[in-house]
Amino acid sequence: MGQPDAFTAIADTNRRYLLEELRRGPKTVNQLASGLPVSRPAVSQHLKILLDSGLVSVRSQGTRRVYEISEPGFVKLNLWLDQFWQE
Repeated sequence: MGQPDAFTAIADTNRRYLLEELRRGPKTVNQLASGLPVSRPAVSQHLKILLDSGLVSVRSQGTRRVYEISEPGFVKLNLWLDQFWQE
């Protein structure tokens, strides 16, 4: 299976929730998991899909991994969508 594209990544409601939370600012898996009815490992799996699709990025902060929105991933998505609105 290849890398998931952005549309596959945002098709899942849990991943859309994660993106909405990350839009408010960088967060750890524990912070993100507190708002979802799924396990932390499941949140990590969802974040991996978002990471592989280029919609989020991750950085290490001590022993924690902090996730945030990846602007280039959304620019690419927006460029593709914008072609349908241009005359």
